[in-house]
Amino acid sequence: IFGPRDPNARVALFYGIEEGGIRASASYSSHEIDEQENDRAVDGLQDRVNLLKRLSGDIHEEVESHNHMLDRMGNDIDSSRIVLSGTMDKFKMVYFKSSHRSPLLNLSNSNKHGPL
Repeated sequence: IFGPRDPNARVALFYGIEEGGIRASASYSSHEIDEQENDRAVDGLQDRVNLLKRLSGDIHEEVESHNHMLDRMGNDIDSSRIVLSGTMDKFKMVYFKSSHRSPLLNLSNSNKHGPL
């Protein structure tokens, strides 16, 4: 009926006992000890839950950071690929233009470098 931290539970437990009146029996003191142990256990669990919550938040931030870094790397690689593709296209254009010259020019260019 009552939660572990409900102050009404404690009032209900000692309802009808006035100061200096009825003395708590051994079962009440045992119950009180159990209640204190339960309170400590709940506090310990709450601390662990808070720790896990902080850790999961830190992990989330780390994952988000890595995702942003990977996105930037992917964009940089795409940009590099575009530049390299353009460079290769220019190289091919120059190469094919030079290979369509007259055969004499090709021979004269190859003779400048000496025999193979």
